[in-house]
This record gives sequence, C-alpha cells and structure tokens, in this order.
Amino acid sequence: MSLLTNETINHILDRRSIRSYKPEAIPADVVETLLTAAVHAPTARNSQPWQFIVIDDRAQLDKIVGLSPYTKMMAQAPLAILVAGMPEKCPGYWVDDCGAATQNILLAAKSLGLGSCWCGIHGTPDRCAEFGRVFGLPEGVVAYSVIALGYPNEEKPRAEGRLKPEIIHHNNW
Repeated sequence: MSLLTNETINHILDRRSIRSYKPEAIPADVVETLLTAAVHAPTARNSQPWQFIVIDDRAQLDKIVGLSPYTKMMAQAPLAILVAGMPEKCPGYWVDDCGAATQNILLAAKSLGLGSCWCGIHGTPDRCAEFGRVFGLPEGVVAYSVIALGYPNEEKPRAEGRLKPEIIHHNNW
C-alpha cells in the first residue's frame, strides 16, 4: 500500500491557502471541532499556552482587513479564529505551541471541507499590539496568528515537486 493513499497524508498534501470563500456560515459544531483539534496540538511541558477568539461578526472581520496587508481575504471569510499565546506560561516555546495549534486548525479545516488561510501576526510588534487592542487581549496575552475560514470559492491543485534532494541531509549537513 502506498502511503499516498492515506487520508491524513492526502489532507496534508492537498491543504492550500484559500483566499476566496462562499458566504455560507460555518456551523457551531464544526467550529468546536476545529478548536478541539487546536487544543490537541503538542506543547512543551504540556503548557497549552493558548487562547482562541472565534470571530464571526462581520464588523470585526472587516476590522482585520485594516490591521495587516496580508488579511484582505477576511472581507469574504465568514469566520476567523485568532490564536493568541501566553508567553509567561512557557517562555521560549509558546510560539512553537501556538504554531502547532494553528496547523491543527488548518488540517482539521481541510478534512471538514473548509478552506483556510494562516495569517501571521507574531513577529511584527506593531501588528501584535493592534490586534491586541482591537480584540481586547489582556496583558500577558499576545496575538500569534489569525486564520481565515470558510467554504472555498476557489480550487487550487496540489503543490507538486516541493521535496527536492538538495533540501534533505542525512546525519549532518
């Protein structure tokens, strides 16, 4: 059996950033499934240093468009999830943990027939501060990413040819 027939592997390989969505709302049970997938991501010392804001209010989604040059798709998305981290809970590792939670949301979305797009926030201090202000993040909680979600209004083919010999090293460089 080829591993490429495995459903999980195929969801990973077929996942693409989707930036065009149908206006159809995402049911609450689907949103809960996405969040359940997020909190099952691995974390350093099982710290689970995250918080999530589910954004389905059109005015709030439209505000996101103005917070970053990379979030224009929010104008169409019926839903977004803001992933925020608590650096003091796991100094040095909370970024990795929030990244794993973000990826779990993307993969769960793909498996549920949703399109998604990961928009980075962390790493740009002004952007982090703006997201924190707009969404009322308390002190000690930092915006990490915002994920646009919706039923896709575009299809993208699998990205082929990414695994190249020159990026693989065995035992050392």
